[in-house]
Amino acid sequence: MSSRSGSAREYETSDRSLGLSASPPVPESSETEAEGLIFYHMDLYGSKERFDIFPEELTGQEDRSLGDMRRESALSSEKFQRSQEAGYDLEKEVAELAKMYGLDEDREKELELLGGHLEMVESRWLPARTEKAGSQGSIYNASKSSSPVKDQSQSTKQQGLPGEASHDEDESKARAEDKAKSHIGSGEGLSSSGMSDEWNSQAVSEEEAADVFCSTCKMPIRAFDKLFGEHKDHEVAQLPSAVESEKEEIHKNMCKLEEQIAQMENFASHLEEIFITVEAAVTMVDRLEEFLKKEVDLELSTLPDFEERVIDFSEVEQLMNSINTIPAPCAPVINPQAPNTATGTSLRVCWGLFSDDTVECYQLCYKPVSNERHSDEQAEHTLKVKETYCTITNLLPNTQYEFWVSALNASGISPPSERAVYVTAPSPPTIKSKKIRSCENAALVCWESRDINPVDSYTVELSKLTDEENGDTITESIVGIPNCEVLIHLQPTQSYRICIRALNLGGSSERSEPVLIHTTGTYFCLNEDTAHPLLAILDDGFTIACDELENPECDLPVYDNSFTRCIGILGSLIPFPGKHYWEVEVEEDTEYRIGVAFENTPRHGYLGANNSSWCMRHIITPSRHKYEFLHSGMTPDIRITIPPRRIGILLDYENCRLSFFNADIAQHLYAFNSHFQHYVHPCFTLETPGILRIHTGIAIPPWTALP
Repeated sequence: MSSRSGSAREYETSDRSLGLSASPPVPESSETEAEGLIFYHMDLYGSKERFDIFPEELTGQEDRSLGDMRRESALSSEKFQRSQEAGYDLEKEVAELAKMYGLDEDREKELELLGGHLEMVESRWLPARTEKAGSQGSIYNASKSSSPVKDQSQSTKQQGLPGEASHDEDESKARAEDKAKSHIGSGEGLSSSGMSDEWNSQAVSEEEAADVFCSTCKMPIRAFDKLFGEHKDHEVAQLPSAVESEKEEIHKNMCKLEEQIAQMENFASHLEEIFITVEAAVTMVDRLEEFLKKEVDLELSTLPDFEERVIDFSEVEQLMNSINTIPAPCAPVINPQAPNTATGTSLRVCWGLFSDDTVECYQLCYKPVSNERHSDEQAEHTLKVKETYCTITNLLPNTQYEFWVSALNASGISPPSERAVYVTAPSPPTIKSKKIRSCENAALVCWESRDINPVDSYTVELSKLTDEENGDTITESIVGIPNCEVLIHLQPTQSYRICIRALNLGGSSERSEPVLIHTTGTYFCLNEDTAHPLLAILDDGFTIACDELENPECDLPVYDNSFTRCIGILGSLIPFPGKHYWEVEVEEDTEYRIGVAFENTPRHGYLGANNSSWCMRHIITPSRHKYEFLHSGMTPDIRITIPPRRIGILLDYENCRLSFFNADIAQHLYAFNSHFQHYVHPCFTLETPGILRIHTGIAIPPWTALP
């Protein structure tokens, strides 16, 4: 800041400190007058217009500042005149105090430091002082040219009232001494501290001149500090509005204090009431103790005559029992069976009670359902349970059971619920391994149910064995199979493990025993129901033998589907389209017939003698081995020089061809070209005692391909 502003604020501080302490402007000592120090009022250069931070109210504030300056100048003039009238010699008192504290020794050095600066301030601000002095009358001069003012003050002092001189002079002198000491202390501090004290005096003056309120620091500040000081970034408000907000806050706090005081008064009154009650009770107890300590001797003049009366409380007891009696519960509602809530030997039954009755336990009854006439005579089973569900065990698989439930409490038992029928899960099916047929791309699997009651459906689970050593499998399922057989499409040259499950409303059965299926060739079994009584099937299931043929039409029991004239047997039906290959191992001295036939081929005739069968016949003659290829009793004239020991048969549904081969030498023997209207069965017949061994599951050899 410039030297002009610093000097001006120094004089403003001195002048304002005089105005706030309500003391008249006192001239400096004679040494100060010699140096020409001039004090100006702050309104000459520190008006509010310069530091206004509320521009929207600039015009009104200018008017108010001008009025305040005029009033302050008038008050300063009056205070100065009163001090002169009191006849107080302030100049003499200042000199004595300066001498006492040794301040006059440093006066010369002080004046040398401040001389040039004060002359510059005087030259710049003198016109403004002169103009302002005419309107306010509150400025005094401490230079050598201020002697007329001192003469005027002395004359004013001499013009005091004679009657009041003694009393007023003492009071005025005492007040003037206190105020002059404070003024002289500030003035001497200024002269001894130099330029740093000027800034301190300026800060004191500006703090007293605070005109705005800092909302951040919660304190009044100057407008100058808002613009250039440490409160520059703080939020400020006008002093009147800040005062009003603080008043409101104080009012709220007072209201809260009043409420707390009222609550405390209520609490105190409540304690007083309790005290009074306790005091009364203590008094009553004391009186009762005194009364009990006294001995009372009472004598009755007449004896009381009491009548012996018997009171009947039965009605009261009935009334109390009717009030306390809990009614018997209502009938529960049993739920229908939920899917998959049963196993082959257990069931889970649930029910509910749709009322607010009190129930201690439930009584569950059940019995198996039977279609027989005497089903009512079957034993009923009863269980008591606490919950609204129960799991019953030790039941029969795939069996229906009838359930009903009742609720019990202290008053009795409820009516039984409606009866619901539950069914256990089925037993695992049994796969007929001897009836399984397969080829390179399909398999026909058959099984049978072990349950009396029918099931809803079956599920086939098959696992493709990718590595038999470590047992890695890929599982697939075929669901919703209604019958006990299924045709499954598979991949060639693979091995599969197949299991069957049976399903009903109760749930699913356990897995059946697994079977292995290989898709390397055609597999079929021999149908024992079609075998002649003299034909035996060995343990492997694929070897047939006959010991005697003296009387083929024997009296042994036969099946309806068995051959009666020729000693033969049919294999399982081959229901897969495409090519199918199998081989038959024969003995050189055995006569036989091998081939295929329809399901309806006559059982009392010979194979190849009708139009429903095609076969190759071997006959031993005295001259040679004769081979015939029969269909409808006819055969071509073919000579085979090398008797085959292993005969291969290739059935080709697509090309309508049945071919025979000598598998040992890969020789094609003969081929029937016929349109097969139906799927056919392999057929085998022995005309002389001997053995035939059948080999299935053989991949089709490449040499069977015909042009």
